[in-house]
Amino acid sequence: MHGLEWVFTIVLVAIFLVTGVNKAFRYEKAKDLFPWVKHTPRALVQGIGIAEILGALGLLLPVATGFFPWLTPVAAAALALLMLFATVFHFRRGEKSEASLNILLLAILAFIIYIRWPLIS
Repeated sequence: MHGLEWVFTIVLVAIFLVTGVNKAFRYEKAKDLFPWVKHTPRALVQGIGIAEILGALGLLLPVATGFFPWLTPVAAAALALLMLFATVFHFRRGEKSEASLNILLLAILAFIIYIRWPLIS
């Protein structure tokens, strides 16, 4: 299962890095890409973007370098919590397709947490 967890990790890192950079540093582009950004304070959107960037780096770097590898499941858990909040946010706004994507990302993150959890003990 080591290959599958690395594939999922790389996909998640790419998704969270791209969306995080757009939210944190390219606010005008994020307004075009994500409809909810227009109705959300800029500082909150940028904070979410920075959290996504840090989470993406936390998914990959600790386990890839062997330096504090227990941080990988912690980063996955933090991103999963962010996706849970995003799911609730989008459901309340009636954006079912966006909420579905968040649920998919949450499920993949749960898989990563499950596989990487032994690194904590």
